[in-house]
Amino acid sequence: MKGTIIKKALSISLTTILALSLAFALVACGGGASSQSSSSASSAASSGSGSASSSASKELTKLVVGATPAPHAEILNFIKDDLAAQGYELQVVEYSDYVKPNLDTRDGIIVANFFQHQPYLDEFNSKNGTELVSVVAVHFEPLGIYPGKTKSLADLPDGATIAIPNDTTNEARALLLLEAQGLIKLPANADLTVTPRDIVDNPKNLKFAELEAAAIPAMLADADLGVINGNYAIGAGIDTSTVLAKEDPKSQAADTYANTLVVNKGFENDPGVQALIKALTSEKTRQFINDNYGGAVIPVF
Repeated sequence: MKGTIIKKALSISLTTILALSLAFALVACGGGASSQSSSSASSAASSGSGSASSSASKELTKLVVGATPAPHAEILNFIKDDLAAQGYELQVVEYSDYVKPNLDTRDGIIVANFFQHQPYLDEFNSKNGTELVSVVAVHFEPLGIYPGKTKSLADLPDGATIAIPNDTTNEARALLLLEAQGLIKLPANADLTVTPRDIVDNPKNLKFAELEAAAIPAMLADADLGVINGNYAIGAGIDTSTVLAKEDPKSQAADTYANTLVVNKGFENDPGVQALIKALTSEKTRQFINDNYGGAVIPVF
């Protein structure tokens, strides 16, 4: 009897041990599967994070471009994101003169500049022995007639004073614009070299104050009218919607005096320069110019 009980107890113990062993085995298998799944997910997340980090930390190629403040530097700053998308970090260096940006381009301090038209560039190259070239025309800054003491062309009195730029090309453009409004008459063959001495008819006996182009906005209150470059009007904070007349975008002046992106000869096909051209002549940039400058800057691409 006693032996039978012992045998039964041993049988139960063995059964229990086998059951517990099986349970532990199942738990161990389940735990292994769960651990492997968690490890794979962690590995995948790490891989994705590493990829994103690699993309975010990818260095952009620096592209240093010189420009005068308005509107040139403003337009360049507007296209920074577009250039970043092409792999370039655009750095805009602002200049207050028209000589140093060309010299810095020549010397490789900046890769390109944006402030000048072709006639100025041609003269600069001739005088300085540089080999700078225009790679794309971006915009035209028409000369405009702005009100000073007189608020309309119709009210312009006899003997009125008009402030005009005193440099050769802008002075000629100003006179041609005044002629287009019927205020004066120039020779039939008048070109971009005419001066007030060439006027053949001046029915209102107009007087001309020949001033540095950049100084005219500050002198506007002392003149009846002022003929001002678009960039100087913007820079002086003049409301460009008050312009009484301006050069036609399809005029000889627009073709001749479009502002261009300039580089050293031989850099025309540089990938960074090509990226600049693409961004500067996009429809997005065209819209920005049209929306922000009230006709004082006109895209020509």
